[in-house]
Order: sequence, then C-alpha cells, then structure tokens
Amino acid sequence: MTAGVPRCAIVPPYVLDRLAEAGHQPAVHSLALDAAHRAARLAAPPPTTGAPGLSRLVYDAGHGQRLPGRTVRTEGHAPVADASVNHAYDGLGATFALYSDVFGRDSIDGRGLRMDASVHYGRNYDNAFWNGSQMVFGDGDGQVFGDFTACIDVIGHELTHGVTQFTAGLDYQDQPGALNESVSDVFGSLVKQYALHQDAASADWLIGAGLLAPGIQGVALRSMKAPGTAYDDPQLGKDPQPAHMRDYVDTTDDNGGVHINSGIPNHAFYLLATALGGSSWEQAGRIWYDALTGGGLPATADFTAFARATVAAAKARYPDRPPVADTVTASWAQVGVSPG
Repeated sequence: MTAGVPRCAIVPPYVLDRLAEAGHQPAVHSLALDAAHRAARLAAPPPTTGAPGLSRLVYDAGHGQRLPGRTVRTEGHAPVADASVNHAYDGLGATFALYSDVFGRDSIDGRGLRMDASVHYGRNYDNAFWNGSQMVFGDGDGQVFGDFTACIDVIGHELTHGVTQFTAGLDYQDQPGALNESVSDVFGSLVKQYALHQDAASADWLIGAGLLAPGIQGVALRSMKAPGTAYDDPQLGKDPQPAHMRDYVDTTDDNGGVHINSGIPNHAFYLLATALGGSSWEQAGRIWYDALTGGGLPATADFTAFARATVAAAKARYPDRPPVADTVTASWAQVGVSPG
C-alpha cells in the first residue's frame, strides 16, 4: 500500500470486534490481518495504467497473505472452474461499465488503470478491501459471512474508494471519511442497479445483500433506504447507522465513525434518487459524480461542504431545470444537513 492511501474494507471494524469478543476465531484472525495491514503499510506496486479500455487481471492468493498471488484469469479469457475468480472478474467489469458508459471515465483513475483483484486471501478471512492499487477478497468463514466476491455492490464499493483516491482524495477520518465510505456505497449500489437494469423504485438499496450467512438475522451490511435496519442479530448486534444528523455518532472508533455516520449522506442520496425517479445513475448519480470529480471539493470536506458541492453540481448540469437543484437541497434537509 502506498503511504497516505487508506486501506478501506467493506466490513466495519466494530462488527469484527463484537464477533471477536464473543470468541469467533475467524473474526480474531481477520482483525489481526487488518491491524497488520494498517501498521505495516504493506507496499503494493503502483497501479498499472495501460491502454484505454477494460483490462482485468485476477489472481489467486491461495489462502496465503502474499499479494497478488498466482494469475488465474486475464482480460478476454473464458470463465474458469473457480466461481470466486469469475465473480471477481465479472464485478470488475460491471464497475468499469458503469463508470465508462455513464460517466465517460476510463477505469478507476480515468487513465486506463488495469483492474487487478486477488481472491482467496487468507483463511476464512472476513473482509474485502482496496489497498491503493488492487482489490483483495476473503472467502468469509461460512458461519457469519459468505464469499466476498459474490456481491457485485461490494466490488463496486471497494473500487470506488480508488475513484475517490484519484479524485477528491477525501480524508479517511470523521465526516470526510464518512463521505468517503458513503460515496463508495452510492456507486456500489449504482453498479448493481446498472448491471441489473433497475430503476430507483425497484432497487433494494442494500449494501452486501447476500453476504450474511444463512441463520444470521439480517439482510445486508447497510441499508441506504433505512439506515440502522440492515441487521439485528445476537452475534452481530444491531446495525448502528443513523439516518439523520440528530443521531450522529461522535466517536473515536472506526476512524471517527466513518462506517457508522455514512448512513446520513447515504440516505440523502436515496431520497434524491427516489424523488427524481427513473434510473438513479442518470440524474442523482451524475450530480454526485460531478461533485466528487469536479476539482473543487477539498479532502477535508464535511457533510455541509459536500451538500453544497452537490447543489452546485445540479445547477451546473441542469441550468434550465431549477427543481433538480431544489430537490437536492430538500434531500439533504431531510437528513438534517443544510447546504446553506
């Protein structure tokens, strides 16, 4: 991992902490790996930028911890016998498709970055992460979490951390960090909606639907439609995400609550997308993308600064349609954020 680039994982540390406290050994092991990554800042090779267009490379870490592993599928090659390899390959492609088709972006960095991923990382590793240059997937433990390659929105979420890295570079702490996580949830959901041809009304607005193992009382890791309702389970506890600023969680854990408080901007986007109707990527998604990539958003942006950037983006993109910007303002107001 390059210095200054946060290691962004899909499962929040407070979830693994609770499991570990209950003696769940895969969570103990996963937390140890996560801590090693953060402390050592394991050096990953710089991202590989190539010719324009889609280029994917999937590796098999062989349940080890040395990245990237053995090459198992390259761009244009037929599916292999390993479902995790194929899921990762397809998820990389679906993410590329959204950014290319809708936003005209050439891969994660906008300059043809090769999309690399390693599967079968560690043993029973309960997470997936972006390390600054590639995706890394655990298999899950089969008791609480399943295979992390199986959720296309998880892949879109993690790769979007790369988009943020190459654009606004939002600090991974407090409200900027919660925005960093929220932007990844937004575009992770859009990757899934675009791939499934869903409109805003028919989308489930869940992040990680299908990731929880059978018997776990929950539907996903997070809900953008109803933050705080994704799970309520004896092992996992209750989903702690707030949907409104009045319930903002002031904490030093989780880099200042980046996975918890992301529920607030997540819900603002859901409200906007469903109010505008149609395909979420067509209006709401373009506004969020313009705000993220327009060059005027500081790395230290808080919720109010990002809200202002989205209103400005709506006015710039839809100058002859003032109600669009008004709807953006109203959506933020419903979660207790005033663009001012």
